[in-house]
Amino acid sequence: MTSRASGDARLRPYLGFIWPALIVCTAVIIFPWLFTVWMSLNDWHIGSERAFVGWANYANLATDRRFLESIGHTFYFTILAVFLPLVLGTMAALVFHKKFRGRGFFRALFIMPMMATPVAVSLVWTMMFHPQLGVLNYLLSLVGLPPSQWVFATSTVIPSLILVEIWLWTPFVMIIVLGGLASLPTEPYEAALIDGASQWQMFWKITYPLVLPFLVVAMIIRTIDALKAFETIWVITNGGPGTASETLNVYLYAQAFAYNQVGTASAVVVVFFAIIVALSLVLLWARQKAKWS
Repeated sequence: MTSRASGDARLRPYLGFIWPALIVCTAVIIFPWLFTVWMSLNDWHIGSERAFVGWANYANLATDRRFLESIGHTFYFTILAVFLPLVLGTMAALVFHKKFRGRGFFRALFIMPMMATPVAVSLVWTMMFHPQLGVLNYLLSLVGLPPSQWVFATSTVIPSLILVEIWLWTPFVMIIVLGGLASLPTEPYEAALIDGASQWQMFWKITYPLVLPFLVVAMIIRTIDALKAFETIWVITNGGPGTASETLNVYLYAQAFAYNQVGTASAVVVVFFAIIVALSLVLLWARQKAKWS
């Protein structure tokens, strides 16, 4: 009993440092989240009376075709926006890991897209996607391919947006993988060369397992970033044509700021948070499986 009392006495001076942090966390994180959950249980259109409706907002979302489609668009966009930069960034890292003349210059050139803001990049790509005046259709004509509608057709709008994501985020993946490649030991490669292993065998049996933890880190960061992507989609398409590129973030923005449906928007936030938590658990499981060597 005496030892416990003495331990509490030793901790007491540090409580003055803990309470401010708890107060800030409560004010900045916990209270807004609880307020959002409470608002999701109300029907509140800005400018009118607020009314408690319980789970009605969630029931409406479950039957809202536009909301359900936005979930599908979000997963479609996220899968492509994670997988393709991951593959291309890994390939770029393997290329830039080798020594050749001008490697530093080309590395710097390759990572330049990361320095631009998403809104500025989106404005440039909007002009490039133009069916008549855009440079992309001009480039297609040079190789004898027919013009594309790009972001102006429902079937190509999300793949076209993925081109912007690839251009923006492939360098980011490359930097992470390059860091992993720089830390790899040379002994396994020397032994593999003595045994007559091919380049592909060395990559698949040595490089890939050793760099896998770095790939998982890049995948986690890219997944989080792709899920919350908003600027590029909103600036280039506004969720269109129609609602063909409307992700959950765009749907949420429309409900909150276009239709002023605060209760519905809050319910979307709660559902979106639940999806993110579920995906986070999957990603943490994947991270646990990819143990560091």
